[in-house]
Amino acid sequence: MNILHYLRAMQGIIGRELWRFVRQRERFISALVRPLVWLFIFAAGFRAALGVAISPPYETYILYEVYITPGLVGMIQLFNGMQSSLSMVYDREMGSMRILMVCPLPRWFLLMSKLIAGVSVSVLQAYVFLAIAWFYEIEAPWEGYLYILPALILSGVMLGALGLLLSSFIKQLENFAGVMNFVIFPMFFMSTALYPLWKMKESSVLLHNLAHYNPFSQAVELIRFSLYGEFNQYAFFYTLIAFVLFMTIAVIGYNPSKGMMMKKG
Repeated sequence: MNILHYLRAMQGIIGRELWRFVRQRERFISALVRPLVWLFIFAAGFRAALGVAISPPYETYILYEVYITPGLVGMIQLFNGMQSSLSMVYDREMGSMRILMVCPLPRWFLLMSKLIAGVSVSVLQAYVFLAIAWFYEIEAPWEGYLYILPALILSGVMLGALGLLLSSFIKQLENFAGVMNFVIFPMFFMSTALYPLWKMKESSVLLHNLAHYNPFSQAVELIRFSLYGEFNQYAFFYTLIAFVLFMTIAVIGYNPSKGMMMKKG
């Protein structure tokens, strides 16, 4: 096996995922509806209740809509990571996943290719959302739209690896919806996507600690700082370590001789 075989396999996996995405336009629209509802409707109510919020990157008083925009970008990536893992469960039930896994290429490479394909879709969705937010007068420095790209990729692969990990433990497609809700909603609401950490600490120290150690919180902070031209070193390494951990367990889970795939026969 040489590098051409690796590139051809990655091209095929990514191309298949992108083609599936193009044909499923409802998936693209639904991924934007959720954050747009939060931005246009719920944010108005939260702003009326909270007034203004302090955002760490700029240390000034800003509108609540500006604060939650990076959190809503993280929401897009979180849901996309779960959607990608849902397609993994579906492919496994339909048999196409079995064909992919018998490929002579390393299993970690095949899973990583699936992960990159899903992240490509989520990055596109994130930029479309930011463009809509820009027309809503939620603007970032122009260089922030470039700085945010590495943050989107790292946070996307971390959340996608979490989805892969979950899909390795789920036997049937019908069980996945419940697991998604059990994972998505606690991760999203116990994070800094909607409220600053200092605001949480005022109401509950336990909630503050849960949000601080939530990998999704650190992914959101990485996106938030990057969008405004700053680098959050703690969030970067926390997200990177979480990705390595999730991806390692996912690869083990998809190993027929060691992981959950063996228990499923």
